[in-house]
Amino acid sequence: MNETTTSEIPRGLPERLPEGEHILWQGAPDWWSLSRRTFYVGTVGFYFAALIAVRIGVGLSNGESLTGTVSDAMAALPLGLATMAILGFMAWCVARTTVYTITNQRIVMRIGAAISKDVNLPYTVVTSAGLRTYADETGDIPLTLNGDGKVAYLNLWPHARPWRWARPEPMLRCVPDAAKVAAILSSALSAQLSDGKVASGDVRGKLRVVSSDTRNMAAA
Repeated sequence: MNETTTSEIPRGLPERLPEGEHILWQGAPDWWSLSRRTFYVGTVGFYFAALIAVRIGVGLSNGESLTGTVSDAMAALPLGLATMAILGFMAWCVARTTVYTITNQRIVMRIGAAISKDVNLPYTVVTSAGLRTYADETGDIPLTLNGDGKVAYLNLWPHARPWRWARPEPMLRCVPDAAKVAAILSSALSAQLSDGKVASGDVRGKLRVVSSDTRNMAAA
């Protein structure tokens, strides 16, 4: 009996959905995009490359031999590669253990590489959603919450909008086809408002239509 009940719980959700609620979309971060834009693998690689280049330049300007200078400079390469590998592995683990779910009534974020937890965000606590897209069509979707929706920044990271410590904003990170996902979420939020299931005092005038224009993210 327990096995049957468990099997009926949709993936990424803590329990079976109540009657009338259904899944509109499920997905996870793209690990490669996550590694570049959240764990900054590319930035770290550039740092070590610059470090090696500077060391070679300084050595040659001081009259050192090319062979010796390059040999000394390349000593930093293993550390750089190891750092990038660790960050990439962390991104892969986060992507593999994350499930974002959008239903017609809420957003659920199953997060946590070491300890899994579910962040439940009914649309009654979501006042707006934004979108930032990237060239590879992945993107970030931050969620602004009202006073009833409070989640600690450290409990969300890396699924939080950067630097919003005082009022943390949960964020769907590096999701594939982000514009499509944002449109689904925008429609769901609008439907809740139209049906009166979201308190109009909470969202009236604040519900921002999700757009693929990167500038919306910066202005939020």
